[in-house]
Amino acid sequence: MENTSVQNKETVRNCPFDYAQQLEFDPQLRQLLTEEPVSRIRMAYGEGEAWLVTRYEDVRTVTTDRRFSRSAVLGRDFPRMTPEPIVQAESINLMDPPASSRLRSLVAKSFTPRRVEQMRGGTQRVVDRLLDEMAEEGAPADFVARVSSPLPLITICEALDIPEADRPWLRAHAMTMMNVGAAGKQDAVRAKAELRGYFQELTADRRRSPGEDLISTLATARDGAELLDDDELAVMAMVLLITGQDTTTYQLGNIAYTLLTRPELLHSLRTEPARLPRTLEELLRHIPFRKGVGIPRIALEDVELGGVLIKAGDVVHVSYLTANRDAAKFDRPDELDPDRPSIPHMTFGWGAHHCLGAPLATMELEVAFSTLLTRFPALRLDVAPEDIEWNTTSIWRYPLVLPVTW
Repeated sequence: MENTSVQNKETVRNCPFDYAQQLEFDPQLRQLLTEEPVSRIRMAYGEGEAWLVTRYEDVRTVTTDRRFSRSAVLGRDFPRMTPEPIVQAESINLMDPPASSRLRSLVAKSFTPRRVEQMRGGTQRVVDRLLDEMAEEGAPADFVARVSSPLPLITICEALDIPEADRPWLRAHAMTMMNVGAAGKQDAVRAKAELRGYFQELTADRRRSPGEDLISTLATARDGAELLDDDELAVMAMVLLITGQDTTTYQLGNIAYTLLTRPELLHSLRTEPARLPRTLEELLRHIPFRKGVGIPRIALEDVELGGVLIKAGDVVHVSYLTANRDAAKFDRPDELDPDRPSIPHMTFGWGAHHCLGAPLATMELEVAFSTLLTRFPALRLDVAPEDIEWNTTSIWRYPLVLPVTW
């Protein structure tokens, strides 16, 4: 906490968070980080205003300090980016410790290093099959359609043992929930309810007849006498489906685009494959893979942060994007430097809500790009970078089509 006088900010900025120019950093976020790191904002949906916290250390405070509560969001029409809140009321994402600690302990059993390593072979087989199909079809090919869209969906659905026939329906519903257009509110409400109903039936079946899949692991996982109840299990399976394929899908496309538009970086990976894990971590830090913010917290008491007084009851958003570009934490933060000192980035969140599936996502990225660079050593874009079309309708940033040749 800074030793500065506490201020009451009166300026309120409208923050649509709709910037979608390739993977350039949102200039409004950059301005807030440098000029008003704790600022008042108004968003497209939800009632009232919120605070936006942008600096690395302040974001770390908000995400770890018990005076800021996720569970207090329940029942509030909080400022947000989508017409319908994406998160479910029973989700672990709306829990505070120690309640969230119990669920995280149970869910973490599905993402131990040993379990993720066991999944590597299956992921490798999926990658090999997709790249075989891409090679057989011949150049040019759409990397999004051939790799980045199907790979995470297949991987998480196989891990959850979801029937292949159900997967396109599930993917479409998940995407509907992410749209930011006001006209899609009813569709988002319907998609959310139908997804929940699907997973209530599926998880009830796995509880009766468990197998070797992740849902069955969750259904039978115990922490002492603790066991996920039926609602918790259904919502957690739904969260795994959505988060297990969404972020990785978009990052596959974003990372491929970044590598293919930076020849020197691509060359270094082709000549020194051992650099891939470190390079992927830097790419995850550097790429603004989404727009704006996610789920906020509520201040439970008055808190001074960055010289600003946040009052009890105020809504507080954090930006992991700006935290990853904070010059006080990262030297030359806007440069993509795989050799920079290892400092934890916030792309997978922080604290009690750090993404439990991060090891799975990282493993998928490593398998995908190590295999891609080996199989297609001459891979390159088939169009000029400025001709690539980018998503503008949801909270994510990613190329809609990525034409490649080899």
